[in-house]
Amino acid sequence: MNDSIPYHCGFVAIVGRPNVGKSTLMNHLIGQKVSITSKKAQTTRHRVNGIHTEEGVQYIFVDTPGFQTHHRTALNDVLNKSVKDTLSNVDCVLFIIEAMRWTAADRELLPLLPRHTPVMLVVNKLDKAKDRVALAEFIARVEEDFSFAGVEVVSAKHGQRLAELLERVRPTLPESMPLYPEDMVTDKSERFLSAEIVREKLFRYLGEELPYSMNVEVELFEMDGALRRIHIAILVDKEGQKSIVIGKGGEKLKKISTEARLDMEKLFDGKVFLQVWVKVKSGWADDVRFLKQFGLD
Repeated sequence: MNDSIPYHCGFVAIVGRPNVGKSTLMNHLIGQKVSITSKKAQTTRHRVNGIHTEEGVQYIFVDTPGFQTHHRTALNDVLNKSVKDTLSNVDCVLFIIEAMRWTAADRELLPLLPRHTPVMLVVNKLDKAKDRVALAEFIARVEEDFSFAGVEVVSAKHGQRLAELLERVRPTLPESMPLYPEDMVTDKSERFLSAEIVREKLFRYLGEELPYSMNVEVELFEMDGALRRIHIAILVDKEGQKSIVIGKGGEKLKKISTEARLDMEKLFDGKVFLQVWVKVKSGWADDVRFLKQFGLD
């Protein structure tokens, strides 16, 4: 570390409507999957910190749930509060939108953006904008609606122009020593990450069949020498939803469990014994007590 050059370290919130690529962007920025991705809205339910350290700077990215304005449940109220709380405690905000797509759902987030914290407009899915003149006109239209501190066009999926984005963010971070070791990529525990991996497989393999009120709960996480023993319950709201998750002859649940175990072994760099089953907990998504129990409050 060069003592003559000030070190910068700070928190950067990644916000936007559901499905604009927030989690994909963070995973590419830190170089490892710590936030789950899916085409289904509300994949991210917790604030997930991803850490990226370079010479002289440490970025602590906070991936937030997509702000939800349509489904009114206790769960969504909690998730929306999470977004608001995050925005009030960061040094920079990345507001993510899709190239050539500026929707009413995007505009609904503008009043929530802080006025005294730099907000960068990040136009994602660069590959969808073939006409550069049209792209420039699109960005100009969006800038009419909010005073952004800067604009960057990226492709999170393909990792394009992410170095340029980091360079724009760097000056907004305060002078500070790093808060985390330089080889650390997330502040989340293995227990938390194992639950997130199972949730991702549920979103990925069930698609539109997936019950909206669904969550996962780690019932056991212990080390047995170098082996991790993990028991995870998938919570659904109604008895009839169990068969959707389990699938014919247990096929879907087996696939979800196998894929999750392989991802865990890769992430944790060790063997995993994983058991996954489905439980009914009626009304959990509308019960604040359940939300507190799962750390969603």
